[in-house]
Parts: sequence; C-alpha cells; structure tokens
Amino acid sequence: MHPFTQKRAESVTALGETKLIAAIRHWLGATSPRAPFGIGDDCAVLPAILGRPLLTVDPVIYGEHFNATVPPRGVGEKLFKRNLSDIAAMGGRPRAAVVALALDPGVKLDWLEGFYRGLAAVSRQYGVPVVGGDVARHVGGIVATMTLVGEQVAPRTLTRNGARTRDWIFVTGVLGGSLASEHHWRFSPRLAEGAWLAGRAEVRAMLDLSDGLAKDLRALTPPGAEPALDVAALPRRRGCDLRATLGDGEDYELLFAVAGEVEPVEFIRAWRRKFSRTRLSCIGKFVRAGQRPTNALDLAEYQGFEHLR
Repeated sequence: MHPFTQKRAESVTALGETKLIAAIRHWLGATSPRAPFGIGDDCAVLPAILGRPLLTVDPVIYGEHFNATVPPRGVGEKLFKRNLSDIAAMGGRPRAAVVALALDPGVKLDWLEGFYRGLAAVSRQYGVPVVGGDVARHVGGIVATMTLVGEQVAPRTLTRNGARTRDWIFVTGVLGGSLASEHHWRFSPRLAEGAWLAGRAEVRAMLDLSDGLAKDLRALTPPGAEPALDVAALPRRRGCDLRATLGDGEDYELLFAVAGEVEPVEFIRAWRRKFSRTRLSCIGKFVRAGQRPTNALDLAEYQGFEHLR
C-alpha cells in the first residue's frame, strides 16, 4: 500500500494534530493505558523497574527501512520488533514504548491506521504498552521512531564486551536474504532466548545482528583476537550465497560468545531442550590475531551495512 495521497480528505491533514492523536488512541486501544500512565500527558508515569533499566531507540524511515511493498501493519510491527530485538540482545524484559512520528501532510489515514494496528498487535503479543509519543510535520516522507524501556531480568546484563580468545561463536536462526524473504519485517525478536542466555554463566557477550554478520561480529571480537569462521557451519537462508549471508543485514538474530572450555555439542543440546524450534549454530571461534587457520574465512573481504557510508 502506497502511504501517500493527494486527496486531502484521505490524508492526515483532514484531521489535524488533535484529532489525529485521538484517532491514534483509538487505534491502539487497550495497548495504550489512560493518562498519566499512557498517552495524554506531558510524560507517562511508569511502574517501578525491578532490575537495572535498559533503554533503546530505533526508527523506520520510508525509502530506507520500508517502501510501498511492505503493508502498513508490517511497518508498525517492524518498528516495534527491531527495538525488542535490542532488549533481547542484552537479556532484558521490555516494559514500555513511546513512538515519535514525523509525517508528510499527504500520508493516508488508512495507511497510518494500519501502522498503529501493527504496533498494537506486537504490543499485545509481548505485553508491552505504548505509553506516549509525538506527532510532527515532515514534508516529503515518513519517519517513525520508537524509544523502548526495558529492565534487566538475569543477575547480569549481557553486553557486546566480554568475549575472550578461544571462545566459541554462536548464532541463532538463519542469515541472509532478509529483503527478498520479507524476514526484515516478519521476524520474531529472540526475547526468551536472550533472557535464557543472560542466565548462563558460560555466555560471555552478545549482540543482535542488524547490519550483517561481517560487520557486527567485529563489535564482539575481543582485543588482540580475530574470528575464525567455518564457512560450512554458517546457517544460510535458502538461495543465499556467502556474500548475502554475511552482509545483507536485518537478520535480527542473536550473535554471542561462549567460553572456550565448553563443548559446543553439549551447549547446543541444552539449547534444544529449551528452544527446539529456534536453530542454533556454532560458526567458529576467536583466535589470536594473525593465527587464523588457512581454511577459516577471511572476513576482511566482506562488508555489512554501514549508515552514512
């Protein structure tokens, strides 16, 4: 569905800001509590967070993260789920979200309703209320930005730092082809998996794969080390070559390091007892810089996605 119209009666201009916010409340329904715990006040009042608070923010931008081939509900779902994936990567629990919209006056009301219906569907699925936001004019496009508050649920918060030389490298799911397969908006954030991993002492570091394995793995690599990847072990989506598997991005899977003294087969066996439907692959290990085996993949030849490059 194309999000823009030249007919004023079909656009957000027909309502104006005040009536549009009222419509947004209606579209969200019970997923947005009454003020001051939801939309309607200068700030939302949140329940006390039990563990350490987590905070993330991510946008979806027309022409960058979606186009007219993605249904409006799918755009709302993608915005919510890509933020949930960040919380999952630190083993956290999501608590509340706010959404800021910058809209061209020609955005269709039907499109925007579908977008908020998508947000509401994910809100209900994961029990995360949408408690506020903002609407502003932006001639020429659509930018929707979500800020998501979460909390630490495990005894520790997993970060990107902490991996060591000799640690094993694991990844969930399959990689590559996110655009052609529509995975970039149809994916499921790995919240339960992330929380379980944060509770495992042998897991040292973790992140979510959004810009492609070739780029994101660099952020997990410890100082003085380099990854030695087994090409045959890479979990490729059907039809994807090696370059697509490493660089397409928007996989929204978990990439993490496990202590080197752990047997990968045993770890995968424990994983399958808990998550029988989520694929897990050991794709290599970290070795000292300059000591990568000759049969291991040289990541320097591959690139992921980098903003502003």
